[in-house]
Amino acid sequence: MTALGIAFAMGGQPAGGAAGAPNPLVSLMPFILIFVIFYFLLIRPQQKKAQEHRKFLDELERGREVVTAGGLIGRVTGLTDQVVTLEVADGVRVKVARGHIAGPAPGRAAPEKE
Repeated sequence: MTALGIAFAMGGQPAGGAAGAPNPLVSLMPFILIFVIFYFLLIRPQQKKAQEHRKFLDELERGREVVTAGGLIGRVTGLTDQVVTLEVADGVRVKVARGHIAGPAPGRAAPEKE
């Protein structure tokens, strides 16, 4: 038998009764399920992390110790909308783009307000 003959033989009427078209929703169900799992395991946690990072950057204040994306640890001495000035050592100041502040310095607490 040729491949075409096998395809016709497999595509015949079911023996038990009337042939109905399969529900397209049933054939799409695995893809929908994979997307839902993908959303809750990958997309949603990343959105939450990005939201927390934006909140951290919005609440950034002078005196706070932070770490940059490049690994520099310093104390915030100046703030603008786009640039943060960090003091990384006595008298050594570095300007960093605000978006490159990764988070609080490890093991450091926020300064207490008086």
